[in-house]
Amino acid sequence: QVQLVESGGGSVQAGGSLRLTCAASGFTDSFCMGWFRQAPGKARERVASIGTDGTTRYGDSVKGRFTIAKDNAKNSVSLQMNSLTVEDTAMYYCAADLQRFCAGGYPSIRGRWGQGVQVTVSA
Repeated sequence: QVQLVESGGGSVQAGGSLRLTCAASGFTDSFCMGWFRQAPGKARERVASIGTDGTTRYGDSVKGRFTIAKDNAKNSVSLQMNSLTVEDTAMYYCAADLQRFCAGGYPSIRGRWGQGVQVTVSA
């Protein structure tokens, strides 16, 4: 069974960078993996995903600033976040799901989810 543990969250000033990492236990070769975020009072938002074929997808609000990558040797996925703004402040969650269940390239709510890490960007 795949379990996910996120790390790398924290506080940063606007314009700065953070790198989130999601370490997976269990096999993920057949899984798409992705990052979501949720700010207080807002709906969960798709941030980025990577499929088993390496195809990446990004939410419109992070395109050109965030990069998702998978390290198969370490069984992990990272999210490099650059040019952060206060609007990026949220709890960030890593998720994984069997590729055939990844609607639109993103893990489903019934996939595996991590506990989340907080990212806070100050002006």
